[in-house]
Amino acid sequence: MLQQIREHLHQALVDKYYDNPSNTTLVLLSHIFKQPKSYLLMHDIHELTLQEEQTLQDVFDQIRQGIPLPYILGEWEFFGKKFLISPDVLIPRPETELLVEKALEIAQTSKNPRIVDVGTGSGAIILSLASQIAVGTFFGSDVSRAALNIAHKNAIRFGLTQISLLQADLLSPFQGQFDLICANLPYIPRQKLSNLDVARSEPILALDGGDDGLLFIRKIITQASSRLAPKGTILLEIEASLGDNALSFARTIFPKARCKIIEDLSGHDRILEIHSG
Repeated sequence: MLQQIREHLHQALVDKYYDNPSNTTLVLLSHIFKQPKSYLLMHDIHELTLQEEQTLQDVFDQIRQGIPLPYILGEWEFFGKKFLISPDVLIPRPETELLVEKALEIAQTSKNPRIVDVGTGSGAIILSLASQIAVGTFFGSDVSRAALNIAHKNAIRFGLTQISLLQADLLSPFQGQFDLICANLPYIPRQKLSNLDVARSEPILALDGGDDGLLFIRKIITQASSRLAPKGTILLEIEASLGDNALSFARTIFPKARCKIIEDLSGHDRILEIHSG
């Protein structure tokens, strides 16, 4: 009976402190039965197939382990698209959409921009840009081969196979200059990680920003000093407490550039922008 399944699933979510358990129950059942929420609410009787029984059991097991909803579903929405994800990549978050919006605004000023997304993970940033920019050259890099496999699957999913995906340490293998360098690199100060739920479920490799959170921010800014085109722009997502220090370092490496911090909708420092023009 669907009613009983809904009740059991709802209680399991409550016990593990999932957000909005009522809606999450419907989202998970829609995923399992491949039916809209309206069907689940209107039908109490549903004969489970063996596959549905196995999937339902797997979902209960993952809930008991406290696995985040996006990983259970295997996909998550970002900038209007559903991206395949796995525990090998960060879960795309709404805050990062601000970076994409700013990047699109900047890219409109170039006829054929050369764009790279460093630490691409699932490919959420670069694929969102490539889907909106008619003409351009697009690259995504990540040190994790497993993450690149997810990004490659998403590129195929969205028909954006013109994007070049490389396993790389930041910008080190790239030749030539870029009109736009984007990155959502690890930026959480190491001492904060142990107190964050995200550190127990998402890849530490994509979270740990070193002692002060700026380890990779400093590295990419330094590397970008020889790889940013004239009138090019760097957009880096940062942790809210890092704005002043990130801005100070950017001005040291790019003394003639226009450097500023962009706040998110909550008024928190979110993006470091460096414009060489």
